[in-house]
Amino acid sequence: MHAYLGATAALMAMAGGLCTPATAAAVGNDFAINGTFAAVSDGQFATTDYAFHGEQTVRSTWTIESACTKDRVCGGQVTSDAGWSALARSVDGRIWKVERDLPGWQICPDGSTSPGHQTFTFYPSDSNGVTKIGSPYLEGRDKTTGVSGACGTFKFLTVVMPFRLDRIG
Repeated sequence: MHAYLGATAALMAMAGGLCTPATAAAVGNDFAINGTFAAVSDGQFATTDYAFHGEQTVRSTWTIESACTKDRVCGGQVTSDAGWSALARSVDGRIWKVERDLPGWQICPDGSTSPGHQTFTFYPSDSNGVTKIGSPYLEGRDKTTGVSGACGTFKFLTVVMPFRLDRIG
């Protein structure tokens, strides 16, 4: 009786799609981003609280490792040569997010500091900014938001910079 139930369960699992063909994984992984990239947050076009305000341009090298399901839900890891790593995720295989916390990001007039939360949002595109899956070029934005109440003001400091990744390996 137990052997019969085990065989029935195995057949139901296969019929239910738990055993997917290799091509389904390949389709999902067409959306994955893997490799080494030159990352640039362009401070020349930064906005602070939605007004242009020059910031320092930040350059680094990212190594991205990711995988996607056949439903284009993706996840992975970003490692920066700036000394940090964070999770990368995409719910549609096109728009990616990488988030991390920055202790001591905002420096107050009295010398104290407050943390910030940085979110990189990017997507693969062609030279005209149109989404192109598999492109070696990705573009988006680098947005860092401070804490309300930092430095004695109840306003979030928000800095947004254009962001791009170029595959270098």
